[in-house]
Amino acid sequence: MTLQATKTVREIAVEMPAATRLFEKLGIDYCCGGGRPLTEACASMGLEVEQVVASLEQIGETKLTDARDWRAASLNDLITHINDTHHVFTREELDRIEPLLAKVSRVYGERRPELPRLEAIFLELKRELLLHLVKEEQVLFPYVRQLEVAGDNKGARPASCFGTVQNPVRMMVMEHDAAGDMLKQLRELSNDFTPPADACVSYQTLYHALEGLEQDLHQHIHLENNILFPRASELE
Repeated sequence: MTLQATKTVREIAVEMPAATRLFEKLGIDYCCGGGRPLTEACASMGLEVEQVVASLEQIGETKLTDARDWRAASLNDLITHINDTHHVFTREELDRIEPLLAKVSRVYGERRPELPRLEAIFLELKRELLLHLVKEEQVLFPYVRQLEVAGDNKGARPASCFGTVQNPVRMMVMEHDAAGDMLKQLRELSNDFTPPADACVSYQTLYHALEGLEQDLHQHIHLENNILFPRASELE
């Protein structure tokens, strides 16, 4: 395949789901900051765009079977996947990380002054994410499902308390951006989730868990910002 480097990172991630693995590895933002052309994204990371394009073209040729093209799925199936995979994982990991982070901060906090700050940002991220998930599950997602049923049956658009779906979508995107900023702060404070040489197993486990949470949230936000929300708005 031939890939145009002038395409945005978001366009590439949507057209080639397996590319998100490479973007994660290279530190290229494909969810909240995915609107930049690949050339610009590579330049900001000090990467040779030709090498990145070559890697992406190789990924495209392998056609990995575990990277489903969610553009072709029903919105109901996509929402079910987001709920059952990403929402469940997010809640479980937030609950697992909080006591682990408290323990590590208590033991190492005096020697590692970044840990109390990291803990404060994580607690704010957890609070915001849990509220965000509820709003999606109880307000936005049910409406999108009703919207799809109405479209399939050629019925009237379902009634809502928010007018158009673009209103809650706009709010969800703003909250995604805020979460993305907090994730960047966590990565910076933790030196790219690299534990110090004297780190115990709990310390190492903490940073591994934080990085896993970040990667899953990137995938989660990508599916919503770049696929679910645009499709719902178009359907309405």
